Formats: sequence, C-alpha cells, structure tokens
Amino acid sequence: MRHSIHDFIQLIAKLRDPDGGCPWDLKQNYHSMIPCLIEETYETVDAIEKNDDSNLREELGDLLLQVIFFSQLAKEDGKFTFDDVVDEVANKIIRRHPHVFGNKSAHNEQQALANWNAMKAQEKVSQNAPQSILDHIPHAFPALLRAEKLQKKCANVGFDWTDINDVFNKVQEELQEVKQELNQPQLDQTKIQEEIGDLLFATVNLSRHLKCNAEESLRQANHKFERRFRAVENKLQQQNKTFEQSNLIEMDILWDEVKKEESLK
Repeated sequence: MRHSIHDFIQLIAKLRDPDGGCPWDLKQNYHSMIPCLIEETYETVDAIEKNDDSNLREELGDLLLQVIFFSQLAKEDGKFTFDDVVDEVANKIIRRHPHVFGNKSAHNEQQALANWNAMKAQEKVSQNAPQSILDHIPHAFPALLRAEKLQKKCANVGFDWTDINDVFNKVQEELQEVKQELNQPQLDQTKIQEEIGDLLFATVNLSRHLKCNAEESLRQANHKFERRFRAVENKLQQQNKTFEQSNLIEMDILWDEVKKEESLK
C-alpha cells in the first residue's frame, strides 16, 4: 500500500491525538521541535553532498515530517493547516514567476531572479513596512550565511565597496587588530573574540565579492580537512602507531604525503 500526502497528514494527527497518540509526540511544541528541524535539514544536505539518492529520499521524508508536524501544531492552535501552507507557497511561486505564469519575460537566470526580487519587493510594500531593510533576515541562520545576507541587503542600497582592493585591505586590517589584541600586556578574551568576529565578517565580505558562497566554501574546507585527517589516521595505523606515539613533525610529513597523493589523482 502506497501512502498519499493526505494519509501522512492523518498519521501525524494520530500521533498527536490525546486519545491513543504517542506520549513523546504529545509533549512536543514549536520550540522543542526546532532541534529536530535543524538536524533533519542538515542531514538532507549531507545526503545531497554525498550523492546518496537512497538516503536523500529518506531524509526528504524526515524533512517533510517536520513541515507537517509543525502544521499540525498550528492546526491544533487554530492558526492554519498544512493545506494553508501549500496554498500560500503555491501562490507565492506563481506570483514571483511572472515570466512563467504571467506576461513577463526572462531569457536568462539574471532576468528570472530580477523578476523574483521585483515581485518580492512589491509584496513588502503592500505589507506593513519594516523598520529596517535587515528586519527579515532570520537570526537563526548559520552565522556565515547571516553575515552574507546582511552584507547583500546593504549592498543593494549602495552600502558596499566597489573596489576589491578595499575588501582585501579590510581583511588585513581586521587580522592586524587580532594580532594587536594578542600583543596586549593582559589578554582580554572578550575583546579577542570580538576581533575574531570582525575578521570572520570581513572574510565573508571578501568571499561575497569573489562570487563565492562563504557557508559552502567552509563546508568544502571542512570536508577536505576531514578527508585528509582520516588519511593521516590510516597511515599511522599502517605504521602501527597512535597519535600519542607521534609528534607534530611526523604528522605534518604524513599530511604532506596525503596532499601529494591527492594531487596525483
């Protein structure tokens, strides 16, 4: 038997039924489910990056479960239903693609994005005007992603460098300020953390100007580091050695071997 989306909605509703539902599901609320939502989102991304189609199918299902679960909570509170969620996003897709569902045209990706942004801007005008152009950037975004979003919003109103050299200079300036803090007679960890934050923010700005996605760039760097470190672990195991039995020089040699082997592939 294949289940439909409506079957699944009823299944989640049953889990939340006070009469015979699941005790764990009944105890959940919007806030308690946030970690689940974040975890399932990242697990879906992980499946995509690993090109694991079977796992991706499973993770998309888990992600859909989160959407329907939150919708069920809202239905119980008399706020909205899953059908309302679908209807609203469908209308948004139609409205923001006038080059597909209307009389606008878009011959390339840039024109399509311009149409999307134009319709999005019109929607905001019709709603209550925000106090700031930054109001709609969620605080829950990963820090690198939020930094990029903040910078893009400001760039849209002209608050941005046009010369890439200015961006490089800002990174160098922030790096120098970190060094200055480390050279103080008495270290102030709070101040050091603040300067590290400024350095990271400036680096995200550099990434943005170079048309790179900072979040994705760091994810790739994480994957590369993990791959190489695992290879170093394997080499040590082949030598019947542990990390405790090795020094940094020996591990650096193995690290360079791994890098060289990768370059020859």
